[in-house]
Amino acid sequence: MNDEFSLLHPAVQKWVYKQGWRDLRAIQKRATKPILSGKTDVVISAPTAGGKTEAVFLPACSATAGESDGFGILYISPLKALINDQYRRLESLCEMLDMKVTPWHGDSPQSKKRAARQFPEGILLITPESLEARLIRDAGWVRAAFESLKYVVIDEYHAFIGFERGHHLQSLLTRLEHLLGRQRTPIPRLALSATLGDMDGVLRFLRPDNDFPCKLIVDSEGRGALRMQVRGYIDYASSETRALNELTAPTDQRVARDLFEVLRGDSHLVFANSRGRTELYAALLSDLCEKDFLPNEFFPHHGSLSKELRGALERRLQKEKLPTTAVCTMTLELGIDIGKVNSIAQVTAPHSVASLRQRLGRSGRRGDPAILRMFIAERELTANASLSDKLRIELLQCVAMIHLLLRKWYEPADTRLFHFSTLLHQILAIIAQWGGVGADQLWSLLCRFGPFEKVTVEHFKTLLTDMGQRRLITQLSSGELVLAEQGENLVNHFSFYSVFHASQDYRIVVKEGGKTLGTLPVDSPVAQEQHIVFGGRRWKVMDIDVERKVIYVSPAAGGKPPVFHGSGMSVHERVRQEMLKLYLEGDYRVDVRGTKIDFMDDTARKLFQEGLTTFRDLKLESRRIVSNGKYVYLIPWTGDQIVNTLTMLMVRAGYTASNFAGIIEIHDASHAAVSKRLKAFVEDRRVSNTDLARLVKDKHTEKYDHLLPEGLLDEGYGAKAFDVSGTKEWLVMANRMNLLQPG
Repeated sequence: MNDEFSLLHPAVQKWVYKQGWRDLRAIQKRATKPILSGKTDVVISAPTAGGKTEAVFLPACSATAGESDGFGILYISPLKALINDQYRRLESLCEMLDMKVTPWHGDSPQSKKRAARQFPEGILLITPESLEARLIRDAGWVRAAFESLKYVVIDEYHAFIGFERGHHLQSLLTRLEHLLGRQRTPIPRLALSATLGDMDGVLRFLRPDNDFPCKLIVDSEGRGALRMQVRGYIDYASSETRALNELTAPTDQRVARDLFEVLRGDSHLVFANSRGRTELYAALLSDLCEKDFLPNEFFPHHGSLSKELRGALERRLQKEKLPTTAVCTMTLELGIDIGKVNSIAQVTAPHSVASLRQRLGRSGRRGDPAILRMFIAERELTANASLSDKLRIELLQCVAMIHLLLRKWYEPADTRLFHFSTLLHQILAIIAQWGGVGADQLWSLLCRFGPFEKVTVEHFKTLLTDMGQRRLITQLSSGELVLAEQGENLVNHFSFYSVFHASQDYRIVVKEGGKTLGTLPVDSPVAQEQHIVFGGRRWKVMDIDVERKVIYVSPAAGGKPPVFHGSGMSVHERVRQEMLKLYLEGDYRVDVRGTKIDFMDDTARKLFQEGLTTFRDLKLESRRIVSNGKYVYLIPWTGDQIVNTLTMLMVRAGYTASNFAGIIEIHDASHAAVSKRLKAFVEDRRVSNTDLARLVKDKHTEKYDHLLPEGLLDEGYGAKAFDVSGTKEWLVMANRMNLLQPG
């Protein structure tokens, strides 16, 4: 062992010996001294199963061993299941130290909560929502129970950064330090993650507007070998014979058969992105087991399933006694211990490189190579095939993400957002916690020195005024703000403690006749007159009923719509730039120490060549606009914020414009007219992200958006969906390079 090991508590050293470890891992050695010092925040970035948990808890438990006058370590996780998992992992270590560890969330046994409430000590494992409930309902107990708190551990740190839950967590930790009087002696924050991009932003996010030092520890040992393959499929089903629901296409049966052949007999994860496709593939694979007279070993795992079903599958994976494949959505991306998984299969393109990295980290444990298989289907090319089908966009996006993954690039969090919905929630929460508070105190705690640093004084005044008009808050003669009747109703409801809600699907209904086609998650801007693709057909949006969550559509004319089973989540500009680079170079292979490695099967290679041929035939290396009859296509090869902006600019100009997988389709337009309009926009200083947001009917993407004043709602949504300044920069570049001129 080493010098760092000698610094650990003797009982911790004994536990390490009992595990049979010959030495600590590199990140565990590097984390020991800074954590024991208690004088710095620490961010640890390492792959799944890379030893991050021990890197934090070995020194943190050493520093708090023997103390019994309150909780010494506060562990915060985004998932109840992860808390339960960490509880199991920490039990043996804590037994060795005679240290209590308490899981605290909605499903935790009341007996454990009562014991912790009466005798708080050791480690508390909790979700942000449960911590919020304690602060509001029992702030006095929190002050006493955390009086001697030495560390805050944040697990799956990347799942918080840039999202409303992240701002909620930042606010909770700021409020906790304020409650404990620890503003001048901050409690060290120890953050763990497998995927982090933009490290400067990561460190700033951990503790906004504070000069407390922070140490970044990145795993330098790297991963073992990686084996991967991309399998391509051509969907030969014609539009006449194809069922309305794309999920019943024969291609899925062929993919399922191949999954069955390569996965049966071992344990794997199959990521199918959507819940519908998850259920489809689980059913197809289960049917194949039955057909071959085999016990079923394929099971679905997604958020809509009961916790009993999900838990049973997780336990089956952990035991490693029976071959088990989970067909899942994002639910198994995070670090729940599911034992040894042989490989990862990806059906359809992942929504981000960071997500792909998380998924890949579930494979290749205990010295075995990580295995990644991608199964990508593209439609057969016919005379009226869509441009995105001709360019083989889904396959290209997969290949681009693989290249970026191997270069260890991951999407940085978007830290430009306002999160007004979460700010409103925190105003109510703080007032509920303290009973009454001054507006200047709220501003200082939440905005001036808190996480909502993008919010201006004018924003804050507007929000408080509107909250007063809605009877959420009221002001006493003393000047203090207290809850009004509507605010009390919100705070007293059990659902208040979370700042997020599950994404709500819209029903797609044919306006003529009222037939319901199905449901669709809407994560990008939708305006009337736009075209959407659903069930393999193109539809024109006739009306949007925000209250009832219904989009009324009519059949739309046009060529065959694209098929792209994306998740609806935003694609980063770096991914699209990598896609362009691959076609410019005409080579998808990866370079490994000077050797080009081919990772595609014959069909995938054919699909790539078809896309490359289209790219070259349309001269897309030197232009970004192409015409086809009454349609003009704009292919900017950039991120979805700029794609959304370009689309809405054309809508604002009176055109019917839609975008699919980064390609913008403009109806009844000419190349010259589109080019002229885009050039004029560069000089137009009147257009802002907020202006474009006003064209979108439903902007309620966060939980309390419906309680925001219209102006703040527009500004917040505009910052999330659009990028006017970035679009102008792109247009200046495109004009300088003559990319918008007729070919």
